[in-house]
Amino acid sequence: MGIRLLLYLAILILGALVGYKQLGSSKVDCNLSKIQSISLLFLLFVMGVKMGLDDRVISSFLELGFQAIIISAFSIFFSVLLVKSVKGYITKDSKKGRQKNDS
Repeated sequence: MGIRLLLYLAILILGALVGYKQLGSSKVDCNLSKIQSISLLFLLFVMGVKMGLDDRVISSFLELGFQAIIISAFSIFFSVLLVKSVKGYITKDSKKGRQKNDS
C-alpha cells in the first residue's frame, strides 16, 4: 500500500511539473476540461462497479446511507452555524472600521 501511495504522489508531482513548466501542447490545454470530466466520470463508474460487486457494501447499504445522511446533516448544520457566527463578527468589525474612517 505504501508503494502505491508513493506512485500516486510521484504521478501528481510529475503532472504539476508538466503544468508548471507548460510542457503540454496547446491542443491538450484546450481540451483539459473535457479530459478531466471524462476521467472523473470513468473513475466514478469504476468505483460504482467495485462497490456493486462487494456483497458487504450491498448488504449494509441502508446502514451506510443512514450514516451518510447523519454526517451530511451535521456538516451542513455546523457549517451554517460557523458562517453565521463569523459573519456577525466580521460585519461588526467592518461597521466599527467605517465609523473610525468617517470621524
